[in-house]
Amino acid sequence: MTGAQARTTHYRDLYIGGDWRAPAGSGSIDVLSASTEEIIGSIPEGTPEDVDHAARAARAAFDNGWSQTTVQERAEWLRKISAALKERSEEIAKTIAQEVGSPMSMSTPVQAGLPVLVTASYAQAITEIKLEQEIGNSLVVREPYGVVGAITPWNYPLHQIMAKVAPALAAGCTVVLKPSEVAPLNAFILAEACQSIGLPAGVLNIVTGYGPVVGEAIASHPMVDMVSFTGSVRAGKRVATLAGEGIRKVTLELGGKSAFIVLDDAPFDKAIPAGARNSMANSGQTCSAWTRMVVPRSRYQEALDLAAQAIGSLKLGDPLDTSTRLGPLISATQRERVEGYIAKGKREGARVVMGGGRPAAFPKGYYVEPTIFADVNSKMTIAQEEIFGPVLSVLPYDTEEEAIRIANDTVYGLAGGVWSGDPERAMRVARRIRTGQVDVNGGKYNPLAPFGGYKQSGIGRELGMFGLEEYFQIKSIAR
Repeated sequence: MTGAQARTTHYRDLYIGGDWRAPAGSGSIDVLSASTEEIIGSIPEGTPEDVDHAARAARAAFDNGWSQTTVQERAEWLRKISAALKERSEEIAKTIAQEVGSPMSMSTPVQAGLPVLVTASYAQAITEIKLEQEIGNSLVVREPYGVVGAITPWNYPLHQIMAKVAPALAAGCTVVLKPSEVAPLNAFILAEACQSIGLPAGVLNIVTGYGPVVGEAIASHPMVDMVSFTGSVRAGKRVATLAGEGIRKVTLELGGKSAFIVLDDAPFDKAIPAGARNSMANSGQTCSAWTRMVVPRSRYQEALDLAAQAIGSLKLGDPLDTSTRLGPLISATQRERVEGYIAKGKREGARVVMGGGRPAAFPKGYYVEPTIFADVNSKMTIAQEEIFGPVLSVLPYDTEEEAIRIANDTVYGLAGGVWSGDPERAMRVARRIRTGQVDVNGGKYNPLAPFGGYKQSGIGRELGMFGLEEYFQIKSIAR
């Protein structure tokens, strides 16, 4: 069954200082449906002048009250934001289904559900963290960092927004947010929700626009004390450089090329389908997706057959159809990028087991067939670089040591998985994978656990108590 279309909305103003403010410039950015390529809305093309207005509003709010609110007051505001988002969850799910292409089967529980859960979790976390402690003759206190510049991506847009905004507000910080210009409409729903509950002016400010203009203005603004960025390694390096010039704290959640090690004693009938489906989450537009499946050479063909069977059972289609499990990619640019990697994989000698092209049934929309590559080795581009599309590479190994070496053989270290019939063996291997998080034997996603990576996957952590810690300065008062 196909769901009702999300509303088409053209936003002309920015959310600054608790109200809607006309942008300094006259430009606008069209927002396209990933599945129909039609315009579903538009947003203001913000400027550095708009960032300046937002930063000043955030600074005034921080200095004049928000940083001095009680823990209980901030927790209550977060509960109100969570409830307001929950009330609009159907609208949010449909909006993101159109913007990003996430199927409603995923958009409802994840794209709309996780922001509600994460925001509420910080209402709880801020009441549990110890803000003061005695160490010798010093009182060590946690104080809010200040004005936070949050620059967020398009793949899980509102979830990534609230993974920054919620802990920042909980800690007593104020925020200048730049959502992705490719999937920004959900951020305006957040602004409307915050305005509807009366969130104090300037606590959250939203400036939309392009990264090289608005994002760079945020990262380099003198009133911004900290920058939290999620996106590509290339953009992350630029943000870190700009922030570093002002000695601003930076947290970075960047790319991934995560490996799923299937050990020789694993139940293949469970492990392989689980790993294959993980690689296709959000049509592969997931930084932590297990895009490299590392399997015993002795059972290589069995693994390929099971992976193809699992992925082949996922219905590709209209994201607003509740039976769809795989939607389109977000844009023509992203589709061209993915197709370029598929072509390079073929040129470098990898073998296409399934997919590899555009589905004939969808002449409109940014669709790519779910693709499996066999005969892949670690030197190949498709085994090293983040593709961010529905592409799974299957790599063989001969020994457990080789499997671990393959898993660690990239510049990334974001996530991964291990499956074994022996839980202790699985844990032993998991401890040797150099990544920020590892799932063992199908362990479920935990939104309260810290999320972040080693190596070029980033700096710092998000979610849960560790995510909250990022937004505090530490002061020691000797007496």
